[in-house]
Amino acid sequence: MLAIISLAIFAALPRVSGHAALWHPSMFGFNVTQQTFPYDNRPVVPIKNMNFTEWWFHNHLAYPPNAGDIFELPAGKPATAEIACNKGATSFFASSEGGDIRNASNPNDVCPGSPTTEYHTNGVNDLEGCSLAIAYKNDSAAVQPEDFTVFSVNQTCVFNRFTDFQVPARMPACPPGGCICAFFWIHAPDSGGEENYMNGFKCNVTGSTSNVPVAQSTVARRCGADPVNKKFVGSAANCTYGAKTPFYWFNNERNNMFEGTFSPPVYNNLYNFLDGAQNDIFNDSYVSIPEPGIAAALPTLAHITAPSSPASAPAAPTPTAASNTTIFITAASSPTASSDGTTVASSIPSSASSGTSTSPTASSAAAVVTAPFGADGYAYKRDMSNAHVLANRASSAKFRLNQESRRRRAVVRRRSWFW
Repeated sequence: MLAIISLAIFAALPRVSGHAALWHPSMFGFNVTQQTFPYDNRPVVPIKNMNFTEWWFHNHLAYPPNAGDIFELPAGKPATAEIACNKGATSFFASSEGGDIRNASNPNDVCPGSPTTEYHTNGVNDLEGCSLAIAYKNDSAAVQPEDFTVFSVNQTCVFNRFTDFQVPARMPACPPGGCICAFFWIHAPDSGGEENYMNGFKCNVTGSTSNVPVAQSTVARRCGADPVNKKFVGSAANCTYGAKTPFYWFNNERNNMFEGTFSPPVYNNLYNFLDGAQNDIFNDSYVSIPEPGIAAALPTLAHITAPSSPASAPAAPTPTAASNTTIFITAASSPTASSDGTTVASSIPSSASSGTSTSPTASSAAAVVTAPFGADGYAYKRDMSNAHVLANRASSAKFRLNQESRRRRAVVRRRSWFW
């Protein structure tokens, strides 16, 4: 009898385990349940091996938000989203089938009652990041995959229910009626199958002080250190800079990424998605962006005056000079640096960035860069020196020389056997 009662109680429990979604009344499919479609198409269910109409916007375009429900993106400030395995684990539990299942002892619990493996991580050191992207169109039916531009990345995602996404200070205003945004996530390969997550929602930029448009996005290249695939040094010259498109992967149609099962594209330094606001996504962010390649020239950032939005920008990293708008970047004596801008040379760290920075020491060879993207100092975070690129090339040349030397010694030894 006790076993029967236990089974009945278990059956009555809401489904909280498995996967995750960004929840907000502004999202498409906010009230979709397991019974809405002939198949389980809840917002938390991963999308893979699907045709375009099935995976695009999670096939929720026919389930738009109510008029007036919109997710605000304050320029230069964080936008806090709620990510959870079940709507009942969020502030919007009232419209959830299972009611309020939030963890009172841990308000940040993504999946109450479930281990972290239910949202595809073995712990905080096993996270690959997620992103928010924006399309400057007010009609969701008119949005195409190429219209989205990633504007914010959180590299410690999914791990907390309340997740901050830093919004670039120079985000232009949306058209009347707002913009269309989307949440994108691909988890670590050791924590589940080849799964994409996409949740679309209505959004609007508030407190905008710039009218410079977001540039046309391009597909990000895998360019960072990749120890799992035996690539221990990244290549800054091979990175994609500026506006980047979200990853569309492992579906039947309209993919833009074709990585293998155990090498998923991820929103972190591996693809030059730095932690926080993507401040170089605008039409005037760069003087030039050469075509990426192993031996390509590095892009040149433009000198842009920070927007005067006093309360909106986060605190700047302390520069070595007295001015808060000037950042000194240690640079090799590179002929590409000019009065128009400064050459970028990202060090592409192998681990997730903390989103904080400390000031470099200025030297007589330092290039001076006016903080082009407000107090956040995106140019500063990139380590603009060419030194690491030159060091990598020297290291590679030395390695090849050592290999050739060993080969020649081996040939001499083999010949000595016959002498």
